[in-house]
Amino acid sequence: MGADPDEDLVRRISAGDAAAVQTMVARKLPRILALATRMLSDPAEAEDVAQETFVRIWRHASGWRQGHARFDTWIHRVALNLCYDRLRRRREWTTDELPEVVDEAALPDAVPGDDERRVQQALQRIAPRQREAIVLVYYQDLSNIEAASAMQVSVDALESLLARGRRSMQAMLIGDDGND
Repeated sequence: MGADPDEDLVRRISAGDAAAVQTMVARKLPRILALATRMLSDPAEAEDVAQETFVRIWRHASGWRQGHARFDTWIHRVALNLCYDRLRRRREWTTDELPEVVDEAALPDAVPGDDERRVQQALQRIAPRQREAIVLVYYQDLSNIEAASAMQVSVDALESLLARGRRSMQAMLIGDDGND
């Protein structure tokens, strides 16, 4: 494994350098926010996850070890764990009160095309581990090796998740005629 491009920055963060944290946030926030948004389908929750990810980096930067995993892999794992925590809490949430009805219409500046909307809906309906694999490889542009490391699975297991996820999404998209 070659030198990690984030090694110096992480070292500075673990030494308490606030400017290094700002640099790290500027460098990594768009990708972490995109990952959380795709995993949770909720921009507000995604922002919370991204914020907590960077808080954890600030607190635990000294826990990252060069040579064990790339920092980019480590930060993705932190964000994914936070996403799964939120997804578990969603399933466990019960109340006697009805939830507030949320307007699910896209924001005016973020209106996806019909195909993009259908793909995102299919992505949300596949198994969470398949969704995680697809998001890491196709949306976060991690290599299969990096994504497998972030997911803590073998490359073969990752490729199996990708194949099953693509097949599931394809079946949903072919079965969906686009008329809602």
